Amino acid sequence: MSVFLDSELSEAERIAENALFTIIPVPLERTVSYGSGTRNGPEAILQASNELERGVNGVEPCASGVFTEPAVDCTGPLAEVMERIAQRTEGAIKAGKIPITLGGEHSLSYGAVTGISRALGKPVGIVQVDAHADLRVAYQGEKHSHASVMNLLIEDGNSLAQFGVRALCQQEVDSRAQNNVFFVDAEELVTKGIHSVELPEDFPEHVYISFDVDGLDPSQMPATGTPVPGGLGYYQALHLVEHALKGRTCIGLDVVELAPDGNAAWDFTTAQITYRLMAAAMSSQK
Repeated sequence: MSVFLDSELSEAERIAENALFTIIPVPLERTVSYGSGTRNGPEAILQASNELERGVNGVEPCASGVFTEPAVDCTGPLAEVMERIAQRTEGAIKAGKIPITLGGEHSLSYGAVTGISRALGKPVGIVQVDAHADLRVAYQGEKHSHASVMNLLIEDGNSLAQFGVRALCQQEVDSRAQNNVFFVDAEELVTKGIHSVELPEDFPEHVYISFDVDGLDPSQMPATGTPVPGGLGYYQALHLVEHALKGRTCIGLDVVELAPDGNAAWDFTTAQITYRLMAAAMSSQK
């Protein structure tokens, strides 16, 4: 397994004990329903990160230290995989780190958020960028599906804000209403050129970012299992997340659903998104 930003880190910046960021690769591919390849996503992101510059959006996240852990074992029952992920993120929070989970399919977010919530002793607010609502009760008989991950998380008491959705079923429409999910969907965001949205005043202070790369338009991110037309622009998606963090603290994030297709541009795009989100997380710390 490669190391995130390996070519740029000094020896001091890669020491686990001193690092603000803990990178957790999760090569999970178990419930994909269309295109495949998400198991190769974390390694592709790590390799592409070697081509990043240290500075992003006016800051240098890597100067605060970045430690890349070994990949999570994704074999066995999905419930056990989720617990392995949860133990990683829980440990990172208790050590004062910001866990950055790299996927892998979107179902991994359940484990990542569960561990963070466990460490904090309370639910969190999730800001989701995605083409899909992921609010099905289960998909193809699997409750830990990528299509039902947000349903599980709101059942656990977490709050949810969704940006960029443009493919959802009636069950998910009903779930949004029943569970007070905040959302602004892709058609409104894209056609009106919206780059900032105010979250509800009662949205939690501690925020977890879940960035599914299929939230972007396929013209900017085709290397994903379920590309949907009419998606967000690169800067638009990042600006929405960055604005959502104003006045709040980012306690962790994931970047998921990259399915490398041989074009390094998409791997690099995902690595750049990850690093930019790390900058936003660092800037949000109180």
